[in-house]
Amino acid sequence: MDSGLAISSPKPYSVITTGSYASKASQHTKKTQIKYNLKRVQQLSLGHRYKCIEGGFAYQECNRKYVVQAVPESSFDSEPHTSNPQIILHSVKDFLATLCTLSYPYAMIGLALCALSSSLLAVEKLSDISLSFFVGVLQAAVPQLFFAIYSNALNQVSDLEIDKINKPHLPLASGQLSLKTSFWLSWIVGSWPLIWNLVLITSIWTAYSVNVPFLRWKKNPILAAMCMVSSWAFVLPITFFLHMQTFVLKRPIVFPRSLILAIVIMNFFFVGMALAKDIPDVEGDKIYGIDTFAIRIGQKQVFWICIFLFEMAFGVSLVAGATSSSLLVKIITVICLLPHIGCMQL
Repeated sequence: MDSGLAISSPKPYSVITTGSYASKASQHTKKTQIKYNLKRVQQLSLGHRYKCIEGGFAYQECNRKYVVQAVPESSFDSEPHTSNPQIILHSVKDFLATLCTLSYPYAMIGLALCALSSSLLAVEKLSDISLSFFVGVLQAAVPQLFFAIYSNALNQVSDLEIDKINKPHLPLASGQLSLKTSFWLSWIVGSWPLIWNLVLITSIWTAYSVNVPFLRWKKNPILAAMCMVSSWAFVLPITFFLHMQTFVLKRPIVFPRSLILAIVIMNFFFVGMALAKDIPDVEGDKIYGIDTFAIRIGQKQVFWICIFLFEMAFGVSLVAGATSSSLLVKIITVICLLPHIGCMQL
């Protein structure tokens, strides 16, 4: 009864469901179509059940169902666009992490500290430490940081197969960084107009790593040690000192006792470093014919030789500080001695 009134009378219900249709035949056809559409909606819905009521309200419910389904569908399409910045951010983070692993952060820190300490050897009075001093330190340190990327990338390219055994976590050995990218980084830094100490350092470490006739000096333990000692104990401290002395402070070239002492200490230390770095790489070096002292005389013996050399470097520093005429130098020597004594007690 109610349904017949809803179809025949010109109430708002009839406007919603039938529009401008006047005849009962048309109304009957429309009602049949509503039932058919509602049945299709019930088949497409995921577990939702609808009670079909004849008339306009049922037709309105069917239309409302389609509207609700359309809203989440459009938001789903826009989801990849919102995630694109996150994908880019993760890619940048992965590249920086890989570059950090490639460049050995501890080597960069060592180069920066070497530039700073060698530059301090040229300081004669407190007024020498000024803005121009720190600018000079940056001029010496920044090119060396790029050189660290160059030398490490070149060494990893040359030792790709060996590093897969000795150091599989490195970017090239693990496949995180392509050879093309490494050569690109090497080319950028290798062609950089660096100051003349970079020419010497680049030449030494290229001869150390590159696999061509008469080079690849790392295959000979003596030449490999000479590469490390000559670069770290001679070229770097001397060139950093001369850069600060002549170009920043505008003073004549001199070689003070402090610089000579630093060179002696660095010789002991980096001979030990040159021997120690091959201790964990014995397995891969044996397979690929890299001759090292760790292979010749054994890892344990090389370890204790390195300890002796490190102690000698520390002993020379201690004697030089204790015999200094400056009270400040003596105090600093004692302060630096305390952590070492603590480590020896462990």
